[in-house]
Amino acid sequence: MPVTRADAERWLREDLGHDDVTNDLPGTSRARLVATESGVVAGLEAAETVFDVLGVPVERGVQVGERVDAGDEVLAVEGPTRAVLRGERVATNLVGHASGIATRTREAVDAAREVSENTEIAATRKTTPGLRGVEKRAVRAGGGDTHRLDASHMVMVKDNHIAAYGLEDAIERFRENASFATRIDVEVESVDAAERAADAGADIVLVDNAAPETVGEARERLDASVLVEASGGIGVADVAEYAAAGADVVSMGSLTHSTPPLDCSFRLLE
Repeated sequence: MPVTRADAERWLREDLGHDDVTNDLPGTSRARLVATESGVVAGLEAAETVFDVLGVPVERGVQVGERVDAGDEVLAVEGPTRAVLRGERVATNLVGHASGIATRTREAVDAAREVSENTEIAATRKTTPGLRGVEKRAVRAGGGDTHRLDASHMVMVKDNHIAAYGLEDAIERFRENASFATRIDVEVESVDAAERAADAGADIVLVDNAAPETVGEARERLDASVLVEASGGIGVADVAEYAAAGADVVSMGSLTHSTPPLDCSFRLLE
């Protein structure tokens, strides 16, 4: 899900409106975007696209996925002052938001690796409309898995589907309509339901809002060919317990929906 020029143009229109007199400045300027706290950098492609639309070249100070400390240069630009300042806030917001997600994701991955080399940290579809591509790429930058990029990338049988059709009937119904290449992930809330889902043909069983012990019991009972996914209110502090319990995947909506941005500062150079 790459960032397009149309994305950048839309962001700029939203931010600048039709008559921003503060950016009507002459001359040429060079500026730097600097991290003011430590973290993992992401969102550089989005910032570059914003400045590209404005005709301003960008030099990266670091690469996506690299750690930075306070004071490190993330990127530098040089061009017409008016264009540099037009792109300032949009680019800074994108890099800060994406880097916050990458930083939180790396924290979760590191927590999982303390106890397991196999547990994947994944995002969810709890993304900001219009920014899913930026946010999912940020998760990747932090070492996480994007999960499904949109609803077509996997069949997820959720609680509302089960309420409407029943667990086994819902799985059968969706499997009949899905491609042979599409995996089926079924959301359950108990070990017994996890077994039923696996017996009905689930490729992945998502044990939702359950304690690590419940996830571990599901992992013990199910065949190794069926992945066990833990999700539901899991924070970084909880990851190690779920990984130690045997979860193959820990999905965290908090990576994208409530992670604070990495603080960055954009300054013109004298």
